[in-house]
Amino acid sequence: MRKYIFIFKSELMSNLQYVFNTFTGFIGYFIHIFIFLNVWQYIYSDKSQIINGYTMNQMIWYVIVTEILWSVANGRKLCRKISEDVRSGNIAYNINKPYNYIGYSLANHLGSVAIKALIYTVLGILVGLMFLGTIPSITIIEAVIIIITGILATVISTLLITFIGLFSFYVEDSNPFFWVYSKFILVLGTLFPIEYFPKVMQPFLNYSPIYAVSYGPAKLFTSFTWDLFIKLFIAQVIYIIIGYGLCSMLYKKGVKRLNVNGG
Repeated sequence: MRKYIFIFKSELMSNLQYVFNTFTGFIGYFIHIFIFLNVWQYIYSDKSQIINGYTMNQMIWYVIVTEILWSVANGRKLCRKISEDVRSGNIAYNINKPYNYIGYSLANHLGSVAIKALIYTVLGILVGLMFLGTIPSITIIEAVIIIITGILATVISTLLITFIGLFSFYVEDSNPFFWVYSKFILVLGTLFPIEYFPKVMQPFLNYSPIYAVSYGPAKLFTSFTWDLFIKLFIAQVIYIIIGYGLCSMLYKKGVKRLNVNGG
């Protein structure tokens, strides 16, 4: 475990040198929130109106939180790096290293997004307060729980992106798969809550990664309940176990394939 903590800290310290880039990247986030603020203000002619169980303030806070999770966990760089490692053969050098490649990718990516997560969370809440003037009523314990579920959501996203990157063992370029995944999360898990989709789709979305990586933490922030937290936490733990298992399986099969082909 110590070596992964060291990898995390090393990447964290490295990214501290580029904090200004994170602030400039927040401009795009701010534009997205400003657009959706106006959209929802138009849809909700009355601020006290409830649509599919959400008031206007809850809906905007939902988008603010899911946009933070989506922006922070965006793993285009991670997917590209894994694909390049596989295509170039550099991944073979990691076989004899004193760490697991999946664990290394996870610790490295979390270290690279930690500062961004902190900055986006603080600024995102400030933006919400600036536009709405209020924040959902949550206790300190509930706030800590929401942060934990946000961290677990990022871990799950990282494992899913790592799994997609490892497709490069079998296809020339896995980046198109990442594009499909990112748009799937953006459209179905970021812009609208699950309750806004047709009832026939809702069971599927509730068992999909969307529930664990975006909907759940955002729903907890807008209307916290212990029942929802327990369901979300169980789902996140299951997704972490399955995600890590699938990544390990794909990695081992890929390495075996490299060895058989003399790669």
